[in-house]
Amino acid sequence: MCGIFAVHGVEKPATDRARFIACSKRLRHRGPDWSGCFVGKDGILVHERLAIVGVDTGAQPLVSQDGKIILTVNGEIYNHIALRETLGSEIKFKTHSDCEVILPLYLKYDTELCGMLDGMFSFVLLDESVSPSRIIAARDPIGITTLYQGWDSKRPGAVFFASELKALVDECDKIISFPPGHVYDSKTGATTRYYKPSWWNGDADGPEATIPTSPADLTLLRETLEAAVRKRLMSEVPYGVLLSGGLDSSLIAAVAARETEKAAQAQYEIRKRKAQTAISGNTTPTGLIDEQATLAAWPQLHSFSIGLENSPDLLAARKAAHYLGTVHHEYTFTVQEGLDAIPEVIYHLETYDVTTVRASTPMYLLSRKIKAMGVKMVLSGEGSDEILGGYLYFHAAPDSNSFHQETVKRVKNLHTSDCLRANKSTMAWGLEARVPFLDKAFLEVAMNVDPREKMFSKGANQQVDEDGRPRMEKYILRKAFDVSLDGKPYLPTSILWRQKEQFSDGVGYSWIDGIKDHAESVVSDEQLAKAGERWADADTPTTKEAYMIRQTFDEFFPSKAAASTAVRWIPRGDWGCSSDPSGRSVSIHNAAYETT
Repeated sequence: MCGIFAVHGVEKPATDRARFIACSKRLRHRGPDWSGCFVGKDGILVHERLAIVGVDTGAQPLVSQDGKIILTVNGEIYNHIALRETLGSEIKFKTHSDCEVILPLYLKYDTELCGMLDGMFSFVLLDESVSPSRIIAARDPIGITTLYQGWDSKRPGAVFFASELKALVDECDKIISFPPGHVYDSKTGATTRYYKPSWWNGDADGPEATIPTSPADLTLLRETLEAAVRKRLMSEVPYGVLLSGGLDSSLIAAVAARETEKAAQAQYEIRKRKAQTAISGNTTPTGLIDEQATLAAWPQLHSFSIGLENSPDLLAARKAAHYLGTVHHEYTFTVQEGLDAIPEVIYHLETYDVTTVRASTPMYLLSRKIKAMGVKMVLSGEGSDEILGGYLYFHAAPDSNSFHQETVKRVKNLHTSDCLRANKSTMAWGLEARVPFLDKAFLEVAMNVDPREKMFSKGANQQVDEDGRPRMEKYILRKAFDVSLDGKPYLPTSILWRQKEQFSDGVGYSWIDGIKDHAESVVSDEQLAKAGERWADADTPTTKEAYMIRQTFDEFFPSKAAASTAVRWIPRGDWGCSSDPSGRSVSIHNAAYETT
């Protein structure tokens, strides 16, 4: 991923070059490797690069052969090689960048190109071959990458885009989080949804709701996730996996470890062919690339975990890493170190959601350690809980239709919470996180499973299958990988069937308690009582922790335009859930441990 900034519809943009480069500079943590700027007739595109694919040739903004179409992209296009092949040999590419394929796709398919891309991306494309010039902007289907759109009442007709809020707050008095799965077109002024999966209307009420009835195909579920991991190993730099020891990250690590072995063999073959070419004297580059050539050359997968000393996640991750044979890196932090980092975390997250801040702080600290090792890309396990109803509160769903509707709502809103966390807490240090569970093909499979197969219960009401496995949260995912295809199970039983922990819980229960205690000491009862006067909106803080976080957010982003982009997650009170988003606040959390 990278950082992008763009503005269109301004007069004499060259006079504002320095000003807009300064805006983009606020994103440089996202792209510390290089900066690029294009100044057009009535627009400017700026790019802050994190080089992962096409390292030697992929500097941006990318420009078409005739110099009239300019592109800046944040993200990765996993199917870029297949897309290049569909375009034919007459199309000549300047770089090995996975993003360059967007240029010829635009010429051939216009905005329809967005639905053809398989990846995580936000891009802005400027077309100066037409008059007036045209700009289109798009964001990936689920919102794995971040993108904001803004307007300035002092510049009528101008539209701004940036990867993060902080690049727009001083330029725009109206800002929105650009909707995932949509494309904006200046020719029509409209923003339309291009992502239209079969499960999209599953959260609708009444007859419009599409509730799936298909039984779970465990083999298809497993193979689709494996393919999702495989394509995300596209990298020319060292990579690793975030490993909490929970089900999701451990499964991603298990698949990645197997694929890394294959990648190491592929790299060996590539080096062997290069050696033979050197001996023959034919050193002229062909300009062709293949999937094996985009794999990093680490012979063994590296895994990373963080937590308070002796936390549940550290102990479980240690066990998973030992079983998988990864090169494991374990880091601990203290509650005080976490508290010290919270202001920085909020600055980078650009939200005041309590759950997101809690979970992002250890991830932010870990990302700094990982980047210090020279690693630029990690795989992560976000999305599984939303897709499969894995959060413990899902046990309270009154019926299967309600269960499914909630999963669809949670997936649609991932860009406001877990995707935002995974993107911004890692990119704060120039580290890219890739999320296989949010692969389009995997979503199509998993979101079309009969929700009755996803439902679960705990304690005395918990059922077991014919193999004695508990029908617990994410049962179908666990069961899909409860096999030994090559003679070795994917994971130990104690990991594969471990109960869900919120990441902010798993790093150590005293972490959340420490935040609450700290907030109690810095926010008075009187301040909390007057919160409604200070924030007369729907997001008025109701706890001292929420007050402290919102106050810090306002110190960095005091405008109403900035605050309007933040979304606070509120647990399902109508399902009997506690207002505290911690997994431990769900009554069955302790009940589950008492029965095991």
